Amino acid sequence: MKRLYGNIIIPQAVYEEIAIRGAGEPGATEVQSLEWIAKYRVNDHTLINLLSLELDPGEAEVIACALEIKADLLLLDERRARAIAQRAGLQFTGILGALIEAKNKGIITAVKPIVDALISKAGFWVADSLYTRVLEAAGE
Repeated sequence: MKRLYGNIIIPQAVYEEIAIRGAGEPGATEVQSLEWIAKYRVNDHTLINLLSLELDPGEAEVIACALEIKADLLLLDERRARAIAQRAGLQFTGILGALIEAKNKGIITAVKPIVDALISKAGFWVADSLYTRVLEAAGE
């Protein structure tokens, strides 16, 4: 992620979801220790509360954070969050799009083994048609 996007900012709710409630899971230690991942405490609690009517706390804070800091790009996978981000004029990609971009830039050599691991080990759900499209886009 660092080679692809440089520094990454995550809101407090995402930090707590990954590093605290997800302690011991893949990524928890990295989120706590890597200097290129910064925590951000969102100031607009009214917006967070409004977004939380439709989204989980992490997604609500990601969108509120992006608007506050005028982020270039958001990493969002949930369909409802993407629709709200799009209405707000925010640019976003998902983990699968990031993997395709990483392969296109020569950062990784293959997308399929990573997607397969996301599905089998992390419980990441991918529709069969999307799985096929991602592999085709990656040239695999």
